[in-house]
Amino acid sequence: MFPVTGTASLVLAVVFGAMFGWLLHRGRVSDYNTIVGQFLFRDFTVIKIMLTAIVVGGVGVFALVQMGYAQFHVKPADMLAVSLGAALCGVGMVIYGYCPGTALAAIGGGSLHALVGAVGMLVGGVAYALSFDWVSKAIIPVGQMGKVQLPQLLGVGAPVIFIALGVVALVVFALIERARA
Repeated sequence: MFPVTGTASLVLAVVFGAMFGWLLHRGRVSDYNTIVGQFLFRDFTVIKIMLTAIVVGGVGVFALVQMGYAQFHVKPADMLAVSLGAALCGVGMVIYGYCPGTALAAIGGGSLHALVGAVGMLVGGVAYALSFDWVSKAIIPVGQMGKVQLPQLLGVGAPVIFIALGVVALVVFALIERARA
C-alpha cells in the first residue's frame, strides 16, 4: 500500500467528507431537532450513531494499526483540560443544537442558523488561540497523565476494551428499544 499525497489526497478528502456529510443527513443527526431531542432524552438517534461509530471505528483503527497500515499518535492525557473542553463542547451543543461535524453537514444542507453558529465556533477558536498562553500555564498542567492509552491505564489488552464497548453499546441499544416499547 502506498501513501496518497498531493491532489489525490485532496480529492479523497472531498469525496470522504461528502460521504460523511451524506451519512450524517441520512442518520438525521444534522437536524437540530434530533440533537436537541437527545439532550431532552426524547430521541436517542445520536447516542446510537455515536456508540456504533466508536465501536466500529475503534476496531477498524486497531485492525489497521495491527496490519501496519496506520500508527497511533497518542496525545497527552491532560485531564483538567480535556474535562473542561468536553464540558464546554457539551454546553455549546445544547445551546447551538449541533456538534461541529453535524453543524457543517447542516450548513451543507442549507441551514442558515447552523451557519451563524459556525461563525460562533470560529470566534471561540480565535478566543482560545488568544488565551492559549494562559491556558497552557494554568489549566493544561493540572491532571497531566502523559501519553497514556486506556489499555495501559487499565492493564488490559485493547481487544478487551473493544469487547466491553461492544457489550455496553448492545446493552444501551436494548435499553433504548425497551423504553420505546
